[in-house]
Amino acid sequence: MISQLEKLLGTPRDGALLRYSLGLEYAKAGELARAIQYLRDAVARDPLYSAAWRALGKALVDSNLPEEALSAYRQGIEAAKKKGDRQAEKEMTVFARRLEKL
Repeated sequence: MISQLEKLLGTPRDGALLRYSLGLEYAKAGELARAIQYLRDAVARDPLYSAAWRALGKALVDSNLPEEALSAYRQGIEAAKKKGDRQAEKEMTVFARRLEKL
């Protein structure tokens, strides 16, 4: 799956969704550094992509980077608010609170 997605990089189909998809696939494969890179690319291309912010936060938590994860969740919460994505806002609020307690 990863190789198929990577073939689309640099084509007209390259965008936030492709970068998000690559980030998810690399996270599933346990390659968290690459996952984080692609997820950061996704939110750079679309700062209101709340699902990408949520995935980025999780990848950062899994990489034992709690401060960066908290920052990603906070930015994701703001993005979700602007977009009206209440479910993502609630989920990331819960994740952020858990990190704040640590």
